[in-house]
Amino acid sequence: MQEVNDCFSKVKKDCFKFISSQETKKDKFKNKERMIKSFLIPVSLWISKRVNKEKPLIIGLAGGQGSGKTTISSILTLILQKYFKLNVFKVSIDDFYKTRKDRKLLSKNKHPLLMTRGVPGTHDIDLMLSFFKKIKDKNFKSLLMPTFDKAIDDRCSKRLWHKIKTKPDVVIFEGWCVGARAQSSSQLKKPINSLEKVYDQGAKWRAHVNNQLKTKYKTLFNQLDGLLYLKAKNFNLLREWRIKQERKLWLQTKNKKNLKVMSSGDVINFMQTYQRITQQMFKDAIKSSSIIMDLNSKHQIQKIKFKK
Repeated sequence: MQEVNDCFSKVKKDCFKFISSQETKKDKFKNKERMIKSFLIPVSLWISKRVNKEKPLIIGLAGGQGSGKTTISSILTLILQKYFKLNVFKVSIDDFYKTRKDRKLLSKNKHPLLMTRGVPGTHDIDLMLSFFKKIKDKNFKSLLMPTFDKAIDDRCSKRLWHKIKTKPDVVIFEGWCVGARAQSSSQLKKPINSLEKVYDQGAKWRAHVNNQLKTKYKTLFNQLDGLLYLKAKNFNLLREWRIKQERKLWLQTKNKKNLKVMSSGDVINFMQTYQRITQQMFKDAIKSSSIIMDLNSKHQIQKIKFKK
């Protein structure tokens, strides 16, 4: 407990500053101190004890759309850097989305639904595998990593890419489907929502996505040294949180041109592409995760379970 209190006194200012940067007038964080002291500092302690200076520790952070992955991973990064003096690099699976041009090609050759970013198969998996290989290289020098702009639904130009100058001690790899597992063929047969029923009548799209999970994504997720999972109560809650997130994106970017910010209706349709894997992860991720953080309906961490 003493270590938790010491840590909190050193990181409190930076963590609160970051949290306030994420708030809007209508959407304020509650129980900040409890979230940091009771949950995120213990998780940071768990991570710090597993660091091996020989090679980076790769920690996955998964959770449905709008569950708070970016906020949680940012605060964990702050704590690990400030208190534990670790070199941490935070990366999102979203930054590895294929370009609009590549997805357009994919949608023509495989299935029209693959134009919509999100599901396995819409990321540049070879770029991700290359990233993990280079980050573990003993002769690591520096590394450029892509960034993706959701407001224009495309990859940023190279001058805006992240540059990693020194080998990290910890990589936090966050994403809604990080650690997801494939379903059986029989599970794919029945559509689970109106989007699958209308636009994927032959189950070709979901079979393609599932095959990606079974092959290349399985190879990718095998690189993880641990998995943290933010577990929401149900899919409807995630949908609400995701609509709120899109509203915040609109407020931040409303004066810019060529935006691809979604309306509430767009978000509901968009999230149907995520529904199958998200609901399967409610069952699978609680078995395969190292740490499970249960979220209540108010978007707060309610309890935490350390499994491995």
